[in-house]
Amino acid sequence: MTAIRLLVLGAVKQHGRAHGYQVRNDLEYWGAHEWSQAKPGSIYHALKRMAQQGLLRADESAPSTAGGPPRVEYEITDAGREEYLRLLREALSTYDQRMDVLSAGIGFIVDLPRAEAVELLRARLRGLDAWRTEVTTYYTPEGGPEQLGHIGEIMHLWVHSADAGRAWTLGLIDRIEGGAYMFAGEGEPFVGVLAEGEENPFAE
Repeated sequence: MTAIRLLVLGAVKQHGRAHGYQVRNDLEYWGAHEWSQAKPGSIYHALKRMAQQGLLRADESAPSTAGGPPRVEYEITDAGREEYLRLLREALSTYDQRMDVLSAGIGFIVDLPRAEAVELLRARLRGLDAWRTEVTTYYTPEGGPEQLGHIGEIMHLWVHSADAGRAWTLGLIDRIEGGAYMFAGEGEPFVGVLAEGEENPFAE
């Protein structure tokens, strides 16, 4: 799974209707171009590809603000919503998810009901714990990486990453269960998209 599909579907969904530059501007506003492959070419390619797949509906009748040919605006379809939610749930629950995919999932976590978000994160915890148990059957971090020569540093890195991931996930669960953020069905959620024509304050 790559982050770009989730990011693009989520950005279009939040706008309701968006053209490519809006999606690109939002993803740069979130800093996604720094922590994922959400570069301009990838974004426009994903929009066109997902329109071909029926996940987005493309409308080429929107007038251009620059006087050029009509720009293409996109809306998410029912199939796109299903794919978006599938990707979102997978991003949050899979213990060995790539960091950019997990980051994208966290960015859209409030599109889920609070209880479901917690359960998905708990599934991530169970995966981390099972992986750590399996690994430490052969490698005991308390013995130090030297027990396997410098190769031990590889498992040392992964075990420490799992421990850090577990601590972070537990902290997020605690915050969510403590009432942090506005989740689906609870009222108006925070929407981190830029309005039409609004400049990205973090753009270089």
